[in-house]
Amino acid sequence: MLDALKRLVQEPLPAMAFEISESGIAAARLGPNGAAEFRPLKPGVLSVSPLRENIIDAGEFAETVRALWMAHGSRKRRDVAVILPDYATRIAVLDFDQFPSDAKDQASLVRFRLKRSVPYDVEGAVLSFWAQTGPDKKCDVLTVLAPLEIVARYEAPFRAAGMNPGLITTSTLAALELAPAEGLSVLAKLTGRVLTVVVREKSIVKLVRCVEVASQEFDDIAAVLLPTFVYVEDNLGKAADSLLLCGFGAQLDAVQRRLQNELGLAVEPLRSPLGTAGENNAGLLGYLHSASRN
Repeated sequence: MLDALKRLVQEPLPAMAFEISESGIAAARLGPNGAAEFRPLKPGVLSVSPLRENIIDAGEFAETVRALWMAHGSRKRRDVAVILPDYATRIAVLDFDQFPSDAKDQASLVRFRLKRSVPYDVEGAVLSFWAQTGPDKKCDVLTVLAPLEIVARYEAPFRAAGMNPGLITTSTLAALELAPAEGLSVLAKLTGRVLTVVVREKSIVKLVRCVEVASQEFDDIAAVLLPTFVYVEDNLGKAADSLLLCGFGAQLDAVQRRLQNELGLAVEPLRSPLGTAGENNAGLLGYLHSASRN
């Protein structure tokens, strides 16, 4: 998925990009005059999960997709990018001392490593991966896996409206385009009940966690987030330089202050030159930012 973002400079940009969340759909037309719009979904239309059906009210979901396309789409160019919720997929980083060069061998090895970590058929799932080779020649492979049925149901209303979802990625992976690629950083993105945590050393993603939290209260968030910093020191041999926060709603400032005091490092909100990066649009803004730079 990140590989697809890197190829933006060689491939034509899609007409539009859409980011899906339980709260609604954020969308924008790509180009100099493309303003982002957010259309809410009624409660219960989507229930994001990596294991079960996500789209509960297919008619309502399809109507919202079609309305956004009719308002902002292009009659000539129908390729679009679709940004899925993180929790609809399984995102992981697999480390290899040696990684084959042949694409088929790479995919087979990645699927083999993932078999024990997911409770569904890996061979029949949709897989994307990005091989990241560090200075020590070891390879950290960023992988995204999802049941074919889940991805197909998300794609269906776009295809029914006449669009071609040529690029599928996830919210936090797209939002990484907004994060600085220097130092050792942690990104924490809270979307509803799901917290996604990404550890990145310079441009290499070292760890991804995507979990449901008991609530949006600070203690429940800290119970997932704080052990990440222990992991960083134990496994990477040094402390994180910074923490970026995305989402968190009205409690963002309070969470920022408390984490800064507890961790003793710089804690900042994730920012975008194209607008406020929040829980429902950070992936879209990250994708648009990448497109504008290329």
